[in-house]
Amino acid sequence: MNQDTLYYDGACPLCNAEICKLEKYSKEKLIVRNIHDLDDGEDAPDKALLLSRLHLKTAEGEWITGLKANIRAWHHTPFRHLWRMLDWPLISPVSHWFYELWLRKRNASS
Repeated sequence: MNQDTLYYDGACPLCNAEICKLEKYSKEKLIVRNIHDLDDGEDAPDKALLLSRLHLKTAEGEWITGLKANIRAWHHTPFRHLWRMLDWPLISPVSHWFYELWLRKRNASS
């Protein structure tokens, strides 16, 4: 495998909208996988864990989760520099806090 793979919740309208944009701008540099379409024997964490937050498996086999996975996914687009700002030292605590807040609200409504 020579590409990063992003695992997303295909049942989430917001996730689907973002994936459409990622696919458009990444120009096939990123593999996207709907968690609901995974086979049981695939080399991935179980579906419940994958659905709990965004997961990305790097081309090197490392797993990245949460906002860092989102930032890494957008790294494959022309907007990479804008997304990297979310991980800058002064911005990172705030952006990660907002991601966790959104995640709690999203999981509560699921």
